[in-house]
Amino acid sequence: MKTTNLASLFASVLIAGAMLGANAQSGYDSVLKTIEANNTTLMALREQKEAQKITNRTGIFPYDPEIEFHYLWGSPGDVGKRTDIAISQSFDFPTAYGYRRKIANLQNANAELAYRAERMSLLLSAKQACVELVYYNALAQENATRLKNAEITAESQQKSFEQGQANILDHNRAQMSLAAAKAEAANIEAERAALLSELRRLNGGKDIALTDAEYPDNELPASFDDWYSQAEAKSPALQYLSGQIQIGQQQIKLNRALNLPKLSVGYMSERVSGGERFHGVTMGMSIPLWENRNRVKEARAYTRAAQSELEDNKVQFYNQLRAAHAKAAAMQQTAQQLRESLKAHSNEPLLKRALDAGAISLLEYLLEIEYHYSTVDKVLEAERNYQNALAELSAVEL
Repeated sequence: MKTTNLASLFASVLIAGAMLGANAQSGYDSVLKTIEANNTTLMALREQKEAQKITNRTGIFPYDPEIEFHYLWGSPGDVGKRTDIAISQSFDFPTAYGYRRKIANLQNANAELAYRAERMSLLLSAKQACVELVYYNALAQENATRLKNAEITAESQQKSFEQGQANILDHNRAQMSLAAAKAEAANIEAERAALLSELRRLNGGKDIALTDAEYPDNELPASFDDWYSQAEAKSPALQYLSGQIQIGQQQIKLNRALNLPKLSVGYMSERVSGGERFHGVTMGMSIPLWENRNRVKEARAYTRAAQSELEDNKVQFYNQLRAAHAKAAAMQQTAQQLRESLKAHSNEPLLKRALDAGAISLLEYLLEIEYHYSTVDKVLEAERNYQNALAELSAVEL
C-alpha cells in the first residue's frame, strides 16, 4: 500500500526510463541477452517476484468454514445427555471479494514493474561496462600503434647514439617515450581485465568476449518533446506509481465494504435424551464498530501520497531527461567535430618522414606526436561519453 517502499530503487533508474525507438538497438544485444540468462541476481529476483505474486493472492478468499461438536453430560444424572453439531460459514460483504481480487491483480502487475526496474538497472550497468570495454579496446589498438612507433624511434636513436650521430638527450627522450608507451599499454590492459571481470561477474561467473573497438551507429532523436511522450509512457517507475494510485483507489472501496456488516450462515443439529432432536438453519451478523475504524482515511491518505509522488517524479523525470538529452547532443557534436578536425588536419603521416629527413628534431617530433595523440584520446573520450549517455537514455529498450 505504501508508495515509498521502492523509492530508492526508482530514484536510481528514473532517468533510465527513456526510449530511443528502433535506432536504439546496439551491438551489445548478444552480450546483454547472455547476461540476462546467466545473471544470478536476476534469477533470484524472478523467484522473489513469483513468490510475491503468490503472496498477493493469499487471503483474498472467504473464511474457512467452522464445525463445532458438543457432547454434554446432564446434571443430575437422570437429565440425560445432549449432542450438538453446528456448521457455519462467515462472509465479508460480497463486494469485498471483488475488490480484493482487483487489488491482487494490480499488485501483481506492480511486482512485474518492480522486477523490470531492477532488470533494467542491472542491464544498464552491463551495457555501460560494454561501452567502457569498447573504449579501452580502441585505446589498446591505438596504443599498439604508438608503442610500435616508439620502439622504432627508440631503436633508431639507439643506433644513432652508438654511431655518434645523436646526443644523450635525444637517446634518453626516445627511451622515456618508449617506457611511457609500455606503461600506458599495461594500464589499458589492467582496465580491460577489470571490465571483463565485471562482465564475468554479471554473467554468473562465465567469461564474455567483446573485442569490438568501434561503437554501433545510434542516433539521438532530434525532437526531445516528441520522444519524451513515448519515454514517459514506458517508464517502469512512473507506471509503478500509477499502479500504486489504482491500488489505493481500490483499497478505499475495499475498506468501505469492510465497514459493512459481516454475515454468517450455517446448520445446527441438537439431540437430547429421549430421542428428541432439533435441527435447522442459523444466521448471524457482526456489526463493525471498531475493528476497521480509520481504514478508509488511511487508504485515502496513502492514495494522496502516491498521487503527489507521481506528480513529483514526472517533473523530476522530465527535467532530468531534458538535461541528459542536451548533454548527449553536446557530446555527439563534440565527438563529430573532433573526428572531422583530426581527419582534416592531422600531421601524423608527415612527422615521421620529417624526423627521418632531419627536418625536425626528436624533441619537436615528440611534442608534435604527443599533441596528435592527445587529440585522438579526446575523440575516443567524447565518443565514449556520448555512448554512455545514449545507454542511459535508451535503457527502457533493454
